[in-house]
Amino acid sequence: MNVELLVDHITKQLRTPTISQNYRSLAREAEERNLRYEEYLLALLEIELQKREENKKQRRLKQASFPVPKTLDAYDFSLMPSLNRNRFLTLSKGEFVEKNENIIFLGNSGTGKTHLATGLGIEMIQNGYKVKFITASELVEELLMAKEEHQLNTLEKKWLKLDVIIVDELGYVPFSRVGAELLFQFFSSRYERASTIITTNLEFTEWTSIFGDEKMTAALLDRLTHRSHIHLLNGESYRFRQSMNQQSKEEE
Repeated sequence: MNVELLVDHITKQLRTPTISQNYRSLAREAEERNLRYEEYLLALLEIELQKREENKKQRRLKQASFPVPKTLDAYDFSLMPSLNRNRFLTLSKGEFVEKNENIIFLGNSGTGKTHLATGLGIEMIQNGYKVKFITASELVEELLMAKEEHQLNTLEKKWLKLDVIIVDELGYVPFSRVGAELLFQFFSSRYERASTIITTNLEFTEWTSIFGDEKMTAALLDRLTHRSHIHLLNGESYRFRQSMNQQSKEEE
């Protein structure tokens, strides 16, 4: 058996496909550039590691379950003057995750809350964090099912393995009393242990309509806002202005 066949066999056993695909071309390049054996080996290991890191990010993007992947770069901050672009660039570095801080987006429908939350989520995946996107109604449904099956502790441990959870559309759909209590427990369990990003169309004073109980709502807001970055998205619909701008460009 010749050397190349042996290398192909061993790289397959070691599960290093990128080395298998590139060792011949890199060997020719190393010979042309008179590289030392150690430098050739380093080049092989680096491309294998780079490919693995890229694959890991792609898996995490898929596992995050973003309905529509949108980046921060694609958000037109000029259409929402109340937001500070530089502040988002700072947040995108991920320090808030290291500090177990939360982010809350409050604003009317169509102001780009989900876009910004998704954009930050994608940035966190690029930074190596585990992220999950879920709507508030889907989350409550999952919690109710786990309670019914006596799996709440298991579910809580599963969620706490995630560095960032994006809870979208809080306040769009009313919850039952049990559902509201479970959501309260969910948010409380992540307090100072992991980060949560929330989008909502309700002012804080209106959150009682979601959770029903005033004391429970006050306790939750106390936890959520204690270590939180709060962004108010006011004014006209971002989506409306974006579509009008696009229409104007097409008519020019």
